[in-house]
Amino acid sequence: MIERMFTAKADGTFTGNELSFRCAIGKGGMVGTGVKREGDGGSPLGIWPMRRLFYRADRLQRPQTGLACIALRPHDGWCDAPDHPLYNRPVALPFTARHETLWREDHVYDLMVELGYNDDPVVAGRGSAIFFHLARETYAPTEGCIALARADMLQVLRICDPGTLLEIRL
Repeated sequence: MIERMFTAKADGTFTGNELSFRCAIGKGGMVGTGVKREGDGGSPLGIWPMRRLFYRADRLQRPQTGLACIALRPHDGWCDAPDHPLYNRPVALPFTARHETLWREDHVYDLMVELGYNDDPVVAGRGSAIFFHLARETYAPTEGCIALARADMLQVLRICDPGTLLEIRL
């Protein structure tokens, strides 16, 4: 396995492995992990492993990638309630605690890679659901995630494997 590294920068550029694309970043800018808080909209500075790819099988075929792939289902969610034991973990809906719905009407989660931020171990309140997902056409800021256009994302995914890392830096 060859370790691959991509970098997302505060200026909205995504680079690595001879690729370069425009990207969207968090509306709160880039923030250090020591100050990152749930709901601040910041993209956490650091190097994060790409854990697994979720995708909408009703909207596109399984992408070519070396990452583990999971087809999203209408009842998929992600817990973002810091006081809940499943904080920063996938959950099944309906779910009584605060959560994010992954099966969305828009297309930003049609392709979504779980990043290994605040997951080993999970620290309550330090931020949840930091994903690498699809950008809106306007590249509007995200809630803390890194986002690319669909064609760019598919190109990146083709060379990703379990050793692929995403660095978020200034």
